[in-house]
Parts: sequence; structure tokens; C-alpha cells
Amino acid sequence: MNAESTAPKIPLKTVAVPSEHGGWGFTLEPILLGLLVAPSWAGMGLGVGALAAFFTRHPLKLWLADTKKGRRFPRTLLAMRFALLYGSLGLLGLALAFTKAEGAFWWPLVAASPLVGLQLWFDAHNRGRNLLPEVSGAAALGSVAASMALAGNQQTSVALGLWLLLAMRALAAIVYARAQVMRARGRPVQLAKVYQVEIFALGVVALCALTGLVPWLSVLALGLLLPYSAYTFSKPPVAAKLVGWSQMAFGLLVVLLTAAGYRLGL
Repeated sequence: MNAESTAPKIPLKTVAVPSEHGGWGFTLEPILLGLLVAPSWAGMGLGVGALAAFFTRHPLKLWLADTKKGRRFPRTLLAMRFALLYGSLGLLGLALAFTKAEGAFWWPLVAASPLVGLQLWFDAHNRGRNLLPEVSGAAALGSVAASMALAGNQQTSVALGLWLLLAMRALAAIVYARAQVMRARGRPVQLAKVYQVEIFALGVVALCALTGLVPWLSVLALGLLLPYSAYTFSKPPVAAKLVGWSQMAFGLLVVLLTAAGYRLGL
């Protein structure tokens, strides 16, 4: 029996698919919103780039962690290959964006780079689950929708509105989800602070609507989180997976109502 046949088989899913389940919604929401508000080939390229970056993060972390230890595990080569594959797809998406863009789409991505750097710093110190890096990373992803809007020749005000909306939506969702997870673990939760954050996020979006940056349907969508939070906090805690699915549903609602608001002028 040779060494190759005795080597443990690594499930592809553990290397190729991101383990941050909460990141799926925060990644897909700006892509979908950008395509609905400002559909374009350049926006499609940016969406591919963002999705590729999301997929690259997990195998890249595995590859770099093994390399830092100076050891090669069965997963190491596989992680390297997936990281390079996803990275290449991301570069192709960016190339499409640069060749097809109708506006200067790049500046939101540059502006978001400090937020990305902050998240990566926490990741490198094994503190990526803290509130600050989670909010920073999710807020940075909102820049994708802003860039897609600019690439589709939308006004700067639309780009800023999309970014602010997604950032506030992420802030409220993360604080709510963390509170639910803490409840499920039997830890004390200060619900008043959760409501304060949700009201703050809603207030920022309402201000954006008053100034014409986002439609009022966006305010309605985000505002529904308050009564939903009050209802769910009055019930026994549920599994983290159910919390994640509910928040993805809310994210989709925000995206669809916002896109409808832009289309209908509401």
C-alpha cells in the first residue's frame, strides 16, 4: 500500500467553502442590490470579484496558517489551489469591470480598504469574531454596491446611499444576531442596547431618505427589524442557524424593497 492511498482524504467543502455562514448574506446583498439598481456588465464583473474575494478568504487563511507554522498538511496544497483559483476569478471580474465601467467606480473600494485592513488585523490575531471586525468587514462589503452603482453610471448620491444603507443594515443585524446567540448560550443580554443600535441604524437610514440618498421603502424595510426583535426576544432563544436564515431573509427584504423604491420613486 503506497503513501498516497493511506493519506487522509480531505472533504473539499472544508477547504473550498467559506465557514463564515453569516458572511453569505453580507456578501450577496450588495451584489444583488447593485445589479438591481444599476445593472451593467461592469457591475457583473465587480459582483464576480466580490464573490471570489469572499470565497478566497477561507482557503487563503488555511494556506497562510499552515505556511506560518512551517508545516504541510493534507489540506495545505488543496487550500493553495483553491485560493489561487478564486483569486484568478476575482481578477477576471475586476478586469471586466475596468473595461466596461461607465464611471469612476473604484473610489468606494479604496475608501473601504481601511475597514478591510482592520478586519484582517483582527483575523491575524484570532479575534475575527469580535464585534468591531465583524461590523467593519460587513460595512466594507457595502462598498461593492456603491462601486456597482458608479460603474453603471449612477450618481454619487445613489452610491453613497446604497453604502450607508447596507452598513446600517449590517450593524443592526450583527448586534441582533450576537444577542440571540448569547441568549442561546444562557448569557445575560442587555436588550436595551440592542434596541438603541437598531434605532440608531434606522435613524441614519431615515436621514438618508430625507436627503434623497435612499428611497423611503428602505426605511420601511429596516424598520421592520424593531418589532421583529421585540417579538423574538420575548420568545425562547433559537439555534444560531435559524437566526442566520432569518437575517438573510431580512437582508433580501431590504434589497428588494430598496430596488423597488428606486424604480418606483418611493
